Amino acid sequence: MSVNSYNFGRLGDLVPLQGARRRHVKIPNEEYRGSMIKFNQWVSSIADAGRELLSRVESRQEKDEAITILCRELCTSKGEAMGTAIAHGVVKAYRALSAEGKKDFFELLVTDYSPDPAAIIEAAEQYKQTPDRASYKALSHVIEARRQNLFRRINMAPEGTATLIQMRKDLLGLLPENDALRDVDSDLKHLMFSWFNRGFLTLEQISWKTPAHILEKLIAYEAVHEMEGWDDLRRRLADDRRCFAFFHPALEDEPLIFVEVALVKGIARNVQVLLQARDDESAEVTEEFDTAIFYSISNCQEGLKGISFGNFLIKQVVMELRNEFPQLKQFATLSPIPGFMRWLKKARADALPDFVSEEGKRLLGMLDSAAWINDPACVNALEPVLMKLCAHYLSQVKRKSLPADPVARFHLGNGAQIARLNWQGDSSDNGIQQSAGILVNYAYQLQDVERNHEAFVNQGVVAASSEFQKILK
Repeated sequence: MSVNSYNFGRLGDLVPLQGARRRHVKIPNEEYRGSMIKFNQWVSSIADAGRELLSRVESRQEKDEAITILCRELCTSKGEAMGTAIAHGVVKAYRALSAEGKKDFFELLVTDYSPDPAAIIEAAEQYKQTPDRASYKALSHVIEARRQNLFRRINMAPEGTATLIQMRKDLLGLLPENDALRDVDSDLKHLMFSWFNRGFLTLEQISWKTPAHILEKLIAYEAVHEMEGWDDLRRRLADDRRCFAFFHPALEDEPLIFVEVALVKGIARNVQVLLQARDDESAEVTEEFDTAIFYSISNCQEGLKGISFGNFLIKQVVMELRNEFPQLKQFATLSPIPGFMRWLKKARADALPDFVSEEGKRLLGMLDSAAWINDPACVNALEPVLMKLCAHYLSQVKRKSLPADPVARFHLGNGAQIARLNWQGDSSDNGIQQSAGILVNYAYQLQDVERNHEAFVNQGVVAASSEFQKILK
């Protein structure tokens, strides 16, 4: 069995992966595209059977009212043809809603599609008295919100999955002002965990030969180091670079997440150096590199927020790279520290760690002027105090029991260790604003990944190199 037929819960533990495959370069391949076209044609043909109902609803109702009727019909319809047609109608009606109409729709999902407390209590009492299969099934049925069934039926439409992702994106924007909608979000997120299970995803290598409409999306979705057009993208897809993405069969040509990798010698310290063009792009790339640097991981679908693909992506890409380049000895990241300056601003206002001296506090006052980064004297003076504060932030500052920094939580949870902090690793405006230009390397040492992961999850232990620990001392 080839490496492409495997998945692994942790790096180094290979487990056969059922139903997953990897496609190369041509995305999607002809067999896949043909099957999707036939499937969509089949769905369209059975949807024709229910178009009469849709035309009646659309002709008699305002668009903000039509979706209410269609959702009710969708939950009661039993036939496949009618159900598919109505699901298509719900998709069309939702996309036509105004911002206020969407808000009303989500509130409808709370008022009309939530579980019935009285029915739950009655079913629970029945199960308590007679804990058999029938009473358990009845209890399970009344506990599940009716909106979950509605979401499943919307997903029958040809564009149902994409619409539900957009629906959740819209919903997330309303949560801060309407806490009751969090129950709707929980139900929708619960279903998406199943629909976007790792077994349904396909791993693709992206290259300069990949269709242009997909490459355009990489430029648009890049969330860590912005791409400045096609020339920048071409550099990131050069011979000494690799890019991989996860796709889902229900979202044709839409990447879910992608990772950019640089093949270098030694662990990279500066992202601008890493991203710059080679002196001679036409020269053949030698195989002197011994390290794979993951320098950008971008989630593409806001509606899938909270559904992690990155851990699977990194692990499978490591296996792909090891298979292609046996000489690779190190796998590490060159990562941003997005929460550091935000935390430091709050700490300066409230209470800095005890190790910061009065002189250190005075030096931190230089940060109040944006010009500090252009003054070599300020840069040199701030380096020791900011590096120690950043090391403290990554390893000691917690949100509940986990590191406060989201990137740290991700990589440490995957079993990586903090290897090194890099002063002036990112001189971009965004890098200065996020972390005073400091970047961090997380190292994936394959023999330690499992142990690091278990210690992090069970005891909250942050794995760190001796070089990093010296900064704290």
